[in-house]
Amino acid sequence: MFAVKTNISNYRTFGEFAEAFALSEDDLVITQSFLYEPFMKAKRLPCTFVMQDRYGGGEPSDEMINNILKELKRKSFTRVVGIGGGTVIDISKLFVLKGMDEATDAFERRIPIVKEKQLVLVPTTCGTGSEVTNISIAEIKSKHTKMGLADDALLADEAVLIPELLRGLPFKFYAYSAIDALIHAMESYLSPKANVYTQLFSEKAIGMILSVFKGISQYGEVYRFAHFEEMLTASNFAGIAFGNAGVGAVHALSYPLGGGYHVPHGEANYQFLTAVFNVYYDKNPQGKIHDLNEILADNLEIRKECLSANPKIVYDILDRLLGRLAPKNPLHYYGIRAEEAGEFTINVLKTQQRLLANNYVPLEEEDIRKIYQSLY
Repeated sequence: MFAVKTNISNYRTFGEFAEAFALSEDDLVITQSFLYEPFMKAKRLPCTFVMQDRYGGGEPSDEMINNILKELKRKSFTRVVGIGGGTVIDISKLFVLKGMDEATDAFERRIPIVKEKQLVLVPTTCGTGSEVTNISIAEIKSKHTKMGLADDALLADEAVLIPELLRGLPFKFYAYSAIDALIHAMESYLSPKANVYTQLFSEKAIGMILSVFKGISQYGEVYRFAHFEEMLTASNFAGIAFGNAGVGAVHALSYPLGGGYHVPHGEANYQFLTAVFNVYYDKNPQGKIHDLNEILADNLEIRKECLSANPKIVYDILDRLLGRLAPKNPLHYYGIRAEEAGEFTINVLKTQQRLLANNYVPLEEEDIRKIYQSLY
């Protein structure tokens, strides 16, 4: 019913973490320049450092991974330490695998998925939750889509939460990643694989995240600085929930935006959140979504009589709150054409069954097409 196979620890600073984990020449550290310079450089650690941003920006891709693989061909290490956002974490998971010469070898399972190195993951955004999941996702450029590899070989041995490392994160990236954590919690709550254990983590994550969002809405962007640890923990809780129960259509429908239009993961998911949940409610209002709406209403301070009169008011109020943090854009904003709704629908049905299997209720082809059309 439930498992957390990763040890989770918390350190106030990177220096405390480096000392406690005895980082050495046997470690490969995958990170980014803007994190290395202020937090790691002065420590003069003997590790092999790889700056992911030198191999390309944006989401992880097979091209990025293959270029790093070539550079490390003659290097030897026993532990991989990934310090960064979703891109760094997803890439780091792959570098523990035995015999991987190209990224697609793993994603298409042309090689046995065998872990041969220890994995330590340190998230520096507050949304991925990937430090406690067994999934790595990358854009496969030759196929113009994203692919996911889900296998317990990708689970971190250690996940480390260090609030200090969020200080340099621009508000836009903070907001979209934290909204993604909320989506993880909401989708996993409704998943057919959910149970009382996973829902415990989902509900707690929802409450913590919305509490911080309300504070930001009232006091401004600086409010987040005093609540980094709270948001990192909430993201971790949401990661534990979706690592066990899975996410569904919100993530599935966002994939064409990421793969074809390079929209960042959290931002892409945000576009679909309330549209998908509105359809879910219309198709089965009496199931678990009723309980979820009550949780949302309680945290959004919606009066019970208002919820009874209009149960879907929670999505309007949620949209309003999230809109104060980050814009939700129409799909044409990203250069998407109206006629692509049909192409996206077929693509999602063909390539994202792993996620669609976790839907609260099944979505038909016409349901998915209408969601794309309504957001155009």
